[in-house]
Amino acid sequence: MNRITGTYAISTTLGESVRAFVPHPLPPSNPVLALDSFIESNRAAELALARLGGVSGLVPSVDWLLYSAIRKEALLTSQIEGTQATLTDLFDEEAGLKVSNTDDIEEVTNYLRAFRLVQDQLRDPEGLPISVRLLCDAHRLLLDGVRGAGKQPGELRRSLNWIGGTRPGNAVFVPPPPERVPELLANMERFIHSTSTDLPPLVKVALVHAQFETIHPFLDGNGRIGRLLIAALFENWGLLSEPLMYLSAYLKQHQSEYYRRLSGIRTEGDWESWVSFFLEGVATAAADAERSIIAIASLVAADRRRLLESPKVGPASYRLFEMLPMMPRFTIERVRQKLDTSFPTANAAVKTLEELGVVTELTGQKKNRSYSYQTYIELLTR
Repeated sequence: MNRITGTYAISTTLGESVRAFVPHPLPPSNPVLALDSFIESNRAAELALARLGGVSGLVPSVDWLLYSAIRKEALLTSQIEGTQATLTDLFDEEAGLKVSNTDDIEEVTNYLRAFRLVQDQLRDPEGLPISVRLLCDAHRLLLDGVRGAGKQPGELRRSLNWIGGTRPGNAVFVPPPPERVPELLANMERFIHSTSTDLPPLVKVALVHAQFETIHPFLDGNGRIGRLLIAALFENWGLLSEPLMYLSAYLKQHQSEYYRRLSGIRTEGDWESWVSFFLEGVATAAADAERSIIAIASLVAADRRRLLESPKVGPASYRLFEMLPMMPRFTIERVRQKLDTSFPTANAAVKTLEELGVVTELTGQKKNRSYSYQTYIELLTR
């Protein structure tokens, strides 16, 4: 591949001069993207997304699926950046139970907040479109009160940053100088909203994500905002009507290849390998999510059958059961609040589900007991 994908700007920082990479605007040119090389993989990815959209009708409430899918994405995208929190930690925190690594959990919940903000804006006719301003708003929420809080949340960087190495001079990659960032992002925004390109939407998502990571416009949180941008573009271009897919699982599993393919764009002009990798990731992640939905639907249906076959089950137990996929860890007090009922009624409802083997008590104590919809959590964390 002999395509040149950018130029170098010489910057002086910390007393040494470094070559910062400035990417050319999208789409790739000289030569243009070889679309023939991924007609098949694009079709396979689009088909996998269509199947995923179709299978969501298997469960009574799509909210159940979204609850777990969005949390898995939030968790995995944070784990790529070194966060140690687990899905069970997240469920425990939401249940009001004690969690040890609260800082890590806060990073994950911040991602959920940023994600919701972007989704709400895109779904509101008066809301912001995908834009630099929207990404800055999401970034402000992402870094609010956590590790990167001192790294100018919500603002484009005003200094040079670098990736790998101990200083810019020995870095693996130095993104563009700060004064070039606004113009580069404006070009990227124009590409997103341009109607003149005939590239398939999934290919455009791949191009935009790589361009964003190359520009690296923030001092911290670029990886997470760049992956959030993928979900936003899926929604924007109607590729998936609900965010049921967690692409970060694939990117985490193939993390070194993920970074290598992005690097290949800058060093070898190889956009094609990156796009192929991305499309394969989408097809794999969509198929994984589809399998997960089928497994959840089967589990919930089997457990519901247990309830229907038992003469002891009253209305409160049924209502509690329907809440479990969005409340997989809980205390009796939380059930009381959710059912808006008395403590004895909540206690009896939980006890019925425990006797049927649907939920398990975790503490072994007489007081302050907590419960888990364990088989469901195990399915999600597989």
